[in-house]
Amino acid sequence: MPYETILFDIAHGAARLTLNRPDRLNSFTVQMHTEVAEALSAVEKRADVRVLLITGAGRGFCAGQDLSDRAVVPGGDGVDLGESLENRYNPLIRRLIALRKPVVCAVNGVAAGAGANIAFAADIVIAAKSARFIQSFSNIGLVPDSGGTWILPRLAGHARALGLALTGEPLSAEKAESWGLIWRVIEDDQLKTETDKLVERLANGPTKGLAAIKVAMRRGWLSSLDEQLDLERDLQRELGRSNDYREGVAAFTEKRSPKFTGS
Repeated sequence: MPYETILFDIAHGAARLTLNRPDRLNSFTVQMHTEVAEALSAVEKRADVRVLLITGAGRGFCAGQDLSDRAVVPGGDGVDLGESLENRYNPLIRRLIALRKPVVCAVNGVAAGAGANIAFAADIVIAAKSARFIQSFSNIGLVPDSGGTWILPRLAGHARALGLALTGEPLSAEKAESWGLIWRVIEDDQLKTETDKLVERLANGPTKGLAAIKVAMRRGWLSSLDEQLDLERDLQRELGRSNDYREGVAAFTEKRSPKFTGS
């Protein structure tokens, strides 16, 4: 389908989704949600897509919700924000986490509100050195959404998560890395190059194995040790029958680079 608020292409095993409303810092509208959902459907269905990259156009990654897309004025009628979460933001977060392929997020600038929490829902987050993460919800009297109250305490700890949420203070990319919120900080002029290298590596990796790693790590947040040991057993049993496992072992013994097919 033709897109107006995102850029989307698939090549060499990778799907690249760019939020493309740079004049509004790539903030979400209903239309953008619809287009992102359509793109994710393609990623989910196509076996030739083995990794998803999400980034933003222009000087920002995503400023969250475009407030001008909602009709609310002082003294006027209220707006049902729960409807927006139920039908758009929550499904997006669930799909990113459940996707059986690695999700890389390249944060090229400010990530605020839901934009920050969408980034944190990715599997690997790399950020330009100039990027900033802002839990801006408290500035307009709201609670962090898009999984923020669940993901942030688990990644950064209770005290840091609560401080970010209550104050709305910007968090630098370097501090986000040191707190364990993101994988790596990259110099601004190297972000695209390093992102492309990472995406290429994952696109050529053992896709079933990478998906299983994602499942196991996420499940571990809620499982007991016994449950997690059983899950590791079951996943390893399944992966031991995969073509990629056989190729990986063969490449190791033959002292060559593996050629994974994702099967």
